Amino acid sequence: MPQQKIIYLDNNATTRVDERVLNAMLPYFTDFYANPTSTHLAGLTIKEAVENAAWQTADLINTNADEIIFTSGATESINLAIKGLSNQERKHIITIQTEHKAVLETCHFMESIGFEVTYLPTAADGLLEIQLLEEIITDKTLVFIGMFSNNETGVIQNTSAISKILKARDVLFICDATQAVGKIPIDVKKHEIDFLALSAHKFYGPKGVGALYVSAKAKAKLSPQILGGGQQRKLRSGTLNVPGIIGLGKAAEIALKEQEEDQKRIEILRNKLEKGLLQFEGSFVNGNIENRIYNTSNICFPNVNSEQLILALGNISVSNGASCSAVISEPSHVLKAMGLSDAEALSSIRFSLGRFTTEDEIDIAIEHVLSLARQFATKAQRH
Repeated sequence: MPQQKIIYLDNNATTRVDERVLNAMLPYFTDFYANPTSTHLAGLTIKEAVENAAWQTADLINTNADEIIFTSGATESINLAIKGLSNQERKHIITIQTEHKAVLETCHFMESIGFEVTYLPTAADGLLEIQLLEEIITDKTLVFIGMFSNNETGVIQNTSAISKILKARDVLFICDATQAVGKIPIDVKKHEIDFLALSAHKFYGPKGVGALYVSAKAKAKLSPQILGGGQQRKLRSGTLNVPGIIGLGKAAEIALKEQEEDQKRIEILRNKLEKGLLQFEGSFVNGNIENRIYNTSNICFPNVNSEQLILALGNISVSNGASCSAVISEPSHVLKAMGLSDAEALSSIRFSLGRFTTEDEIDIAIEHVLSLARQFATKAQRH
């Protein structure tokens, strides 16, 4: 029996590497493999390629190449940004309850070394109430950490309003833009962001590589967390992952050219999927439907166990939480923070579309998800 084709609707977890990205990377495994810090011709050639990738990455968020630090991904970038401020005199951090665990767990660590952390709630639609942020800032507040777009619901925070408050009070802004970079235009200068974390594998680049944008102002406050050979202006030591960096740069270059076209096509497919799935009786979308990323729909199917449904779907890949966390049967902390009950959170599924999603796949997904969800709901009601 031939294996069924995978219908992949979990692009917020990771994306398929674009063939153009792969082709750009391949020569740097075999032909151009020198260390970019070597001073011979081969090394200098690689150094030039890495610098070009830094510019490609910087262009995507409207900054300069010397403000880009290459990392292993957004989790490392977030750790570097937060822990790298541990030597500052101010000891108060503000973040949001719906942040990714990479932020929340790092904030817990900061508490263990003497920092005070305030975890702000959101409204029921997942948006931060700006007034709460304004009220909680004190003269001891060092930094605010907030997502650009939520990984589970796609909700986009009002970054401009947030940064305006922060700058007026001389508070740094760390932005986890992992789910937004490469999908929508981001301008770190316009939004007055001090640190921005991103991962290549969220926008059709390879896994294991990302970057941290550090503004010129913030760079003086940042302490390195990985020591060694002093690479990347002594802020992140270690031999560079050259093929990964080339892939990140190429993915950024493609995104800058094609993200508008991607948005138009993917949003139409997302809306079709959502409209079809909301035929399920009592179903509803989690999060603000106006202020969200165009590829994401998080839907609650009452009386349906999301884990059972995901397993039953087989070749249709979807998620019921942050897919880079360990598989655990616990309700999403994001949905719980938005006011959903445990039962509602455990009945919710995230659908996240991407560049390679087709309309035929959406039609099949609607049919199969609805059919199975109705079967599970009927069984649950009988019991």
